[in-house]
Amino acid sequence: MADYTRLDVWALRAQKEGYPARSVYKLKEIDEKFHLFKSTVLFGKSPRAKILDLGAAPGSWSLYTLRNTASSLTAVDISPLSRQFDKGLFDDKERFFFIQADMTAMETKTLIKERGPFALSLSDAAPATTGNRSIDTARSLVLAETALEYAAAVLAKGGCLVVKVFQSGESDELLKKIKAIFDKGVSFKPKSCRRESFETYYIGIRKK
Repeated sequence: MADYTRLDVWALRAQKEGYPARSVYKLKEIDEKFHLFKSTVLFGKSPRAKILDLGAAPGSWSLYTLRNTASSLTAVDISPLSRQFDKGLFDDKERFFFIQADMTAMETKTLIKERGPFALSLSDAAPATTGNRSIDTARSLVLAETALEYAAAVLAKGGCLVVKVFQSGESDELLKKIKAIFDKGVSFKPKSCRRESFETYYIGIRKK
């Protein structure tokens, strides 16, 4: 089994640049390739467009969003966010709202729906891994399906989706569903993903 506790160059860079986890560079690569934060749906008519961050802990994607957009952000995770690097950004009640809860729970879904509609939905959610690929991919797919449910329910027309998934035959079906909901659906694996990881990201562009 891979040792994910070892700090590699990405993790060390994240700490140096003020992020709690290396995952920030995955979002940065996605942002630079697909320009989701710069799209007109986010910055054309409303500087306070809404973004949703599912599976947010320890908080790297939330920090990247708050530092690089003028949007308001709703973040959700069953675990608390790290406060090591936020420098008060997570205390900004006008721009940031954190829900510490299970993203799959019905009451959580209701609360998030009340805070929408959103221009962009992000999900870096991952299950606690067991080392058994079939179990881990199945659990990952549940979270990814939940993220797609949110996208269908709370994304505004023209909104976009980023969702992490552990690749499997079943995950191909998820990409087909994304293509049915969005004008375009693509798979993208950032360079900052660990080489031994079987995670990838599905991008849904412009909700129909």
